[in-house]
Amino acid sequence: MTVGATSASRQTQGVCPDFHAAIELVGKRWTGAIVSALSEGPLRFGELGKAVPGLSDRLLSQRLRELEDAGVVEREVEPGAPVKVSYSLTEKGADLGPAMAELRAWARRWKRTG
Repeated sequence: MTVGATSASRQTQGVCPDFHAAIELVGKRWTGAIVSALSEGPLRFGELGKAVPGLSDRLLSQRLRELEDAGVVEREVEPGAPVKVSYSLTEKGADLGPAMAELRAWARRWKRTG
């Protein structure tokens, strides 16, 4: 199919539900930036906040819970005083690396060309 093809000439197959779920997860505001920051290695909550400027603590906490529920991020609690909590990508989250790298390259290419 070419870019200029009309919707009438397309075969109607619908969007893959798995693809749609993945895009909805990583496409949420700030989620891509969080995953990108964690791709460098585990970070504590405060470090993540600094790595993603403009993200409120409340929203960071919410996104981390969502990513944890989806199996993309894991939370590790180190006992002691004070308790230390770090976040890292799971194998599933790390597997997003190539897709994130391609999206980053695409963004750089098209930012330059408009």
